[in-house]
Amino acid sequence: MHNLAIALHKKGYVVTGSDDEIFEPSRSRLDKYGLLPEMEGWDPACITPDLDAIILGMHARMDNPELKKAQELGLNIYSFPEFLYEQTRNKKRIVIAGSHGKTTITSMVMHVLKYHDIRFDYIVGSLMEGFETMVGIHDDADVAVFEGDEYLTSALDQRPKFHVYRPHVALISGISWDHMNVFPTRENYVDQFTEFIDLIEPGGTLIYCDEDKELTNMVLTNDRSLVKIPYSTHKHTLKNQKSLLVEGNSEYPIYLFGSHNMQNISGAKQVCLELGISHNQFYEAIQTFKGSAKRLEKIGGNENMNIYLDFAHAPSKVKATVNAVKEQFPNRLLVAVLELHTFSSLNSAFLLQYNGSLDQADVPIVYFNPKTVEHKKLPMITPNQVKEAFGLKDLHVYTDSGMLVGMLERITWGYKNLLIMTSGNFNGIDFEQLVKKITKG
Repeated sequence: MHNLAIALHKKGYVVTGSDDEIFEPSRSRLDKYGLLPEMEGWDPACITPDLDAIILGMHARMDNPELKKAQELGLNIYSFPEFLYEQTRNKKRIVIAGSHGKTTITSMVMHVLKYHDIRFDYIVGSLMEGFETMVGIHDDADVAVFEGDEYLTSALDQRPKFHVYRPHVALISGISWDHMNVFPTRENYVDQFTEFIDLIEPGGTLIYCDEDKELTNMVLTNDRSLVKIPYSTHKHTLKNQKSLLVEGNSEYPIYLFGSHNMQNISGAKQVCLELGISHNQFYEAIQTFKGSAKRLEKIGGNENMNIYLDFAHAPSKVKATVNAVKEQFPNRLLVAVLELHTFSSLNSAFLLQYNGSLDQADVPIVYFNPKTVEHKKLPMITPNQVKEAFGLKDLHVYTDSGMLVGMLERITWGYKNLLIMTSGNFNGIDFEQLVKKITKG
């Protein structure tokens, strides 16, 4: 929401906003543009008849006093995705969906377009080099590139966000059950992607990963008249711990690594081809793509070890990320630390989905905060339950972040890599300080 506020401010809109809590980096970024509210909390007096639009974030509840005032006044109320759709109604919309890889694929497409000076609107789930905000809206753009999140739209609209955008070009990277609090069964979750396909604009294009058999069956049995384009893992090789894309007789060195990223690159390439980018233009640009924040982001290291931070939290993402680091550095031991932080991951009924996800780690570690479980009003889980779910007898399970840090600091880090995976912050671990201590050791 704060990214949208900044984007609209830069476009010339008069923007105000409110929230009950504003954290960093949102606070500093809003303050930079004079958009930080004078007070935290809700004040119905801020909602007046002269407002052209109210944009409703996901965390505003039905009983929010400002929302109730806006309804009483009959103001135009949009959810975040509804407003983006209205702003891009007359543009060519590209939506990247799927249970994994969508942030990376969206970022790749954005990077390639920017590299070739093509103007476009966008929304992406992570900050990336060359972009100040995660949302961009421009009067002179003919194309909009959206990361299609399947989470719910707003308190007033219980549709998944990616059902709102109605793409002309859609990509689905794969389907793996997630968001158990919203989609209580796997079948219910999968149904959202079937409906997404039905919402592609008539005569549109659907790009899909044919290495996902369930997705492939879904696409091929759909009788809509769409252009259907499959993709699979890009041919690649590894030389001196650096990945290279292989295309014909040419090799292109890239910053990313891991089979899942080679798959993401193939998807991004197909989208770019649909937007008029040539093969040569794509390979020229992708060589300079360094990735997105918290997507196998290297946050430290020395000549004998690397430390990576990744947003992975769902089972399929965890497995792909762990395997990627192990494949890239087969001669280094891998210490993999995963925080269970989401509603699904802390739910005992979902935990079994993680079986096998940490198998390639030499030292597998899982952390969860019992207070987070309580806050989400879930039945308490135990370290033994976690061990049984992951299927690893040598799994280290911590519920105290201080003890976890102590273990990491005691490890001799020569010829080992550390992979940290979380959508949270391990109850306030200072990653910068941890990296300093480990790399000095």
